[in-house]
Amino acid sequence: MIDHRIIRETPEIVREALRKRHFDYDLDRLIELEVARRELLQVENLRAEKNRLSDEIGAAYRSGEREHAEELKTQVGAISREIEAQEEQLKEVEKQFSAMMLELPNIPHDDVPEGADDSENPVLYEKGPERSYNFEPLPHWVLGERLGILDFERPVKMAAARFVMNVGLGAALERALIQLMLNTHTREHGYTEIFPPFLANKRSLVGTATLPKFEEDQFKTREGLYLIPTAEVPLTNIHQDEILSAEELPRCYVAYTACFRREAGSAGQESRGLIRLHQFNKVELMKFVKPEQADEELERLTLNAETILQRLELRYRRIILCTGDMGFQPRRTYDLEVWMPGMDRWVEISSCSQYGEFQARRANTRYRPEPEAAPQFVHTMNGSGLAAGRCMAAVIENYQQADGSVTIPDALRPYMGGLVEISAPGA
Repeated sequence: MIDHRIIRETPEIVREALRKRHFDYDLDRLIELEVARRELLQVENLRAEKNRLSDEIGAAYRSGEREHAEELKTQVGAISREIEAQEEQLKEVEKQFSAMMLELPNIPHDDVPEGADDSENPVLYEKGPERSYNFEPLPHWVLGERLGILDFERPVKMAAARFVMNVGLGAALERALIQLMLNTHTREHGYTEIFPPFLANKRSLVGTATLPKFEEDQFKTREGLYLIPTAEVPLTNIHQDEILSAEELPRCYVAYTACFRREAGSAGQESRGLIRLHQFNKVELMKFVKPEQADEELERLTLNAETILQRLELRYRRIILCTGDMGFQPRRTYDLEVWMPGMDRWVEISSCSQYGEFQARRANTRYRPEPEAAPQFVHTMNGSGLAAGRCMAAVIENYQQADGSVTIPDALRPYMGGLVEISAPGA
């Protein structure tokens, strides 16, 4: 949520941000509601007048001026009815204003490139080995089924389409990836590991700006709790309604969770394999920082995520999302994409975003710059460090051999008992 004062004092900033985002939003209506809201807040003046007249009524009775006192009571009655009417109006205006503010996207950072869609996202750099194959590389779902480590059919009977079951060394491979990520981020990058609930309440999803915008993408229980779409939700709300000290910042957290999303995804190749599932595993990085730390800390967080790709010796690239492709919540987003030779294209494996105070306002997370200073909102950011299922798909495709086996990357072998490769059953 952005600062109300921007709507009131510099609405042209918001209008320009909406234009850059190609976002359809009735800003004029929001401004009208803000004006009406502030006018109706003057009801406090009426309450003060009512209190003053009430005091005069008592004084008039005590001095024997009964007729004057009755006149004052008539005025107080009229003011009371006006207060009641204005309070009802204010309640309705506040409801509409708050709902529209929750639907208003964040204002992009000044250095975010302007563009209409993902075709205009600049590639900042590309790293990692460029492998060549003397055979036609296969997609990971074909390899995974042939190796007996991925099962896409039985989960349909257990649950529905867009679920997967890792089998044997497939389960071990994804677990190894998660362990590599957690160990790297905690032992080398200084993050505190969290193992949070996989369910969250409505307020927590509003805090991350997942609700109300993305309500239809969520799995919801009859108790009103939501299966988390990412660990971003619980991590962002760790300090909900808290005031931190400046010395505590930045606070850096990492969590492994399963993630749950209804999104159907796009047609074509993403409807197969591990790229877009209703349930998937991810390691999430999260930071609470002072405003002046935000740019530097987002760069550091993104580099932390890249470390995993470098350890796995995967070819990847970093792009910065343009205004038209950037999500609803971020001020700036870097995407890391990994090359998938079997799919013959780049696939997003991490999205690292800075939100300014957009989420902190919703979650009411603040800090004191000085011990006696007034609290200010922290800035938040997060990123995948990494998406474990997609990372597994990348390992399978990039490390496939001509005989259909998959070599285990050196970085994962300690987590798999020294295993060097995964071969087909009976090979």
